[in-house]
Amino acid sequence: MTGHRNAKACATLTLCVASGALLYSSGPLRAQAQQVRVAAAADLKFAMEELGKAFENKTGTKIEVSYGSSGNFFSQLQNGAPFDLFFSADVAYPKKLEAQGFVEPGTLREYALGRIAIWMPNDSSVDLAKEGWNALLDLRVQKIALANPELAPYGRAAASALQKAGIYRQVRAKLVYGENISQAAQFVQSGNAQAGIIALSLAFSPGMKDGKMWEIPSEMHPRIEQGAALLKNAKNRSAALAFLNFVKSASGVKILEQHGFSAPATD
Repeated sequence: MTGHRNAKACATLTLCVASGALLYSSGPLRAQAQQVRVAAAADLKFAMEELGKAFENKTGTKIEVSYGSSGNFFSQLQNGAPFDLFFSADVAYPKKLEAQGFVEPGTLREYALGRIAIWMPNDSSVDLAKEGWNALLDLRVQKIALANPELAPYGRAAASALQKAGIYRQVRAKLVYGENISQAAQFVQSGNAQAGIIALSLAFSPGMKDGKMWEIPSEMHPRIEQGAALLKNAKNRSAALAFLNFVKSASGVKILEQHGFSAPATD
């Protein structure tokens, strides 16, 4: 009788251990299924944080974001960087990836129009609101921060605006370049530059919203059409596509607009 009870206990223990092993092994798979990996342009940092939180609250899916220049991400994704989604500050990059076979056909979306502004610290003695473009010619402004035009759409837009304003040659020696728009904003925020031409979305951010800002008219630079797409090597395809659609939804557009973006034309 004792032997029978021991055998039964042993069988129960074996079943429990097997069940535990199954639960343990499936745990990481479930965690992976609840995570979407996003490569995002640096101008999206604060908007994407809010978008990610809203989506996680709604679905339970966590959005893991890496920020950088769209140009750098473009090169990384061509070399198989492990992301599910690419949110570019320039729709041209995901279009090129789509043409090269790195994007899931039919998933490319234009999700926002970017805007740019001149930004100065609040303690600057330059009257930015009054001077506008002329503030950059002031002798007290020795360095002007931009994103690298070769890597970042916002840098290209800033350089184009300076040329259209007719002051590019006059300020060229003052220009200092960040690898992306976030780094350019850090240059001026830290005092390493006295002014910067940055994304309006960053000028609206918690650490910069108390500074001086002058929005550059949109007709002064090419449209900053921002695009996103699902990548061919995405691991969590359904959740990634759901997040992409959420960003394009009324709730997502509202969050983007609150962070200084304009809504693109309706698809």
